[in-house]
Amino acid sequence: MGKNLCEIVERMKVVIVLLVVQAALAGVIVFYKLALVEGMSMRVLIAYRFIFATACITPLAFIFERESKANLTWKVVFQGVLSGFFGGALGPNLFIASLSLTSSTYATAMSNLVPIATFILAAILRLERLGMKTLAGQAKLWGTLLSIGGAMFLTFYKGKELNLWSTNINIVKHGGHHHTSTKHAAVGDQVLGSLLALASCLAFAIWYIIHAKMGENYPFTYSASALFCITASIEATIYTIITDRNWSDWKLGWNLRLLSVVYTGAVGSGLTVVLMSWCLRLRGPLFVSIFNPLTLVYVAIVGSLIFDEKLSIGSIIGSVIIIIGVYVVLWGKAKEKKTWEQLAAQPERPSEPQTVDVVIQDADHC
Repeated sequence: MGKNLCEIVERMKVVIVLLVVQAALAGVIVFYKLALVEGMSMRVLIAYRFIFATACITPLAFIFERESKANLTWKVVFQGVLSGFFGGALGPNLFIASLSLTSSTYATAMSNLVPIATFILAAILRLERLGMKTLAGQAKLWGTLLSIGGAMFLTFYKGKELNLWSTNINIVKHGGHHHTSTKHAAVGDQVLGSLLALASCLAFAIWYIIHAKMGENYPFTYSASALFCITASIEATIYTIITDRNWSDWKLGWNLRLLSVVYTGAVGSGLTVVLMSWCLRLRGPLFVSIFNPLTLVYVAIVGSLIFDEKLSIGSIIGSVIIIIGVYVVLWGKAKEKKTWEQLAAQPERPSEPQTVDVVIQDADHC
């Protein structure tokens, strides 16, 4: 009984960590909203985010993983540069660009396609076994689609508002005018915004896969995270300097801008990248990306508490669907892992004559 309990706890570690990661990322979205109200440039915030993350992670890498220097090859450095480009400079900036052309609702809904893009890319690159003829494979596919569907339902369907609780707190009263309304957006802007949102999803999916491969070649969590943050900060800063030459945007004071930068950098990137690097190394890119839609659940709860945003029937139903979808994928991954463990535990059969092997192979093909 004790042994089985320990095994369950061991398997639940990654799940618990990913739940914490998504809660932290929901906080990033909240601080994005607060920074927008303050009039802060989002490109500058992204650059500062990775600069602060680098300052937090690099010392930990030097303290705990000094031996990692010997394993740092040019291949790993190149993977780190690509990881920083897709996950640090390109993905977030594409998402913000799509926000300016469509709406926050639409762009957020589109971002939930990241698990689908990750699943497709991982299957193409043979990093994830489809196994569609098995129950585990079907569970992974339908669980992914179910969680995405729940996220879309939560975003687009509101329904009747529910007054389950109310804190009567609204720290943002005029944040709605910062985004362009989809109804009033030009058709060309809507199309371009949609393409940018899709490109953002693809960039993040590529980042999951590259970072997972880098973790295989360089199994040092802090050092790999520091390498990602360093390259992301350099690339994001260069992009911001080229596109935003108003130096007053870079000024920070003892205000909400500084708090937003510190949180998104230290927690939103520093902490989450370390935890996600560990999870990617253990469970792969699909398993990690399937938790993305849970961010909407956290945001809906936080929004109702500090932004006085009312929960609706749509948000409740969508959240339940997301949780069910995530559970189905977890079940599929657990069943798949158990199957492989059982196959690996089977004793090897004694070697048989080559002629018998040929007969068996022919029978299998028939």
